[in-house]
Amino acid sequence: MRRSLVIAIPVLMILASQLLPSCRCCGGSEGETGADTIAVKDTVYPLGFCTDSFDLVSGTVKNGENFTGLLLRLGLSAKEAYDLVQATDSVFDVRKLRAGNTWNAYYNTDTTSERRAQYLVYNQDKVHMTVFCLADSLHAYKVERPVTVVRKAADIIINTSLWNDMIAAGVSANMISELSEIYAWTVDFFGLHKGDRFRVLYDQTLCEGADIGVAGIPYAVFERDGKELQAVMFDQQDGGNKYWNEKGESMRKAFLKAPLKFTRISSGFSYHRKHPVHGDVRAHTGVDYAAPTGTPVMTIGDGTVISKGWGGGGGNTVKIRHNSVYTTAYLHLSKYAKNLKVGDRVHQGDVIGYVGMTGTATGPHLDFRVWKNGTPINPLTMESPSAEPIKQENMAALDSVRVMYKTALDSLTNRK
Repeated sequence: MRRSLVIAIPVLMILASQLLPSCRCCGGSEGETGADTIAVKDTVYPLGFCTDSFDLVSGTVKNGENFTGLLLRLGLSAKEAYDLVQATDSVFDVRKLRAGNTWNAYYNTDTTSERRAQYLVYNQDKVHMTVFCLADSLHAYKVERPVTVVRKAADIIINTSLWNDMIAAGVSANMISELSEIYAWTVDFFGLHKGDRFRVLYDQTLCEGADIGVAGIPYAVFERDGKELQAVMFDQQDGGNKYWNEKGESMRKAFLKAPLKFTRISSGFSYHRKHPVHGDVRAHTGVDYAAPTGTPVMTIGDGTVISKGWGGGGGNTVKIRHNSVYTTAYLHLSKYAKNLKVGDRVHQGDVIGYVGMTGTATGPHLDFRVWKNGTPINPLTMESPSAEPIKQENMAALDSVRVMYKTALDSLTNRK
């Protein structure tokens, strides 16, 4: 039976807004300026001017629309638009205007003068905004909405898929990529089983109640068949690994568990597979990952590119020698990473190409192969040695932190 639980406790409030100009109205009537203006209640989060004093018009940036076109749509003349761009180029790069992003325009309400936009607020994302003053002194400034960080605990038992079960439990989808980074070297996210369990202590960022991301995961536990794999965040301040298991071993391994993210295995390692194109039975000494054309393909470990080119039925292929024992190959690529060449030294996680269906293939996928001492091995069952363990002098501190986090997680998820 699938069980899931999400419990939140507030731990921190970050007011990310920079200092704003005092509440002011530009382009308003004489009675709307002066000290009395400051006392006017804003109807929206303070933007540095009194929004009550204006009529609000909202919209979105259209496909193909540039910043000047938006200003013309709001009623500015071509010269006024040009002058504003020139006056604010150090604050806002007009090339970063994005179709679909929202904007708010504030118009004067004085019926004795021409109706025109006084302020434009452009929303880059859920947090960041740029405010443009369109009257009198042309200028712009940045505004950030307040961000709240809330500590949460999640307990997810896999029933259908990690994605579906997390969403069903009300857990932020952003946490999936965070977990995949932490467990990339130890958990095969393409081979999760029904009954597998993730228990996670994490920090959720919220902006005006909206989920905007995961700020961090201090502690997590992956469980399968009664065995636990703990991951504890502990920064040694040496620029290296930040996640360790309870023994102080690095969660980072010599090899990633998979060379690409969030897809599915369409064909496994076998010496007796019916070929999908030719129809005969032949060996398939690799693993096929079905993924959209253009999906980035990463090297699973540090190594040297020993070949790059056409591989017959394998299409565009990159082969990497990692050490005297292991070699990997990446087949059917649509294209190679820019400037990649034979002899290059690559590092774990570097993109070396993109998923395609070159060579003999029925659809876009990556055929991934591993050789150990020259013999093909199953990538899904390959053992990978740990990286450097935590410094001995930090072991006691790691254990204290682990016990603290574990106690909090067990308490929040009512673990018996």
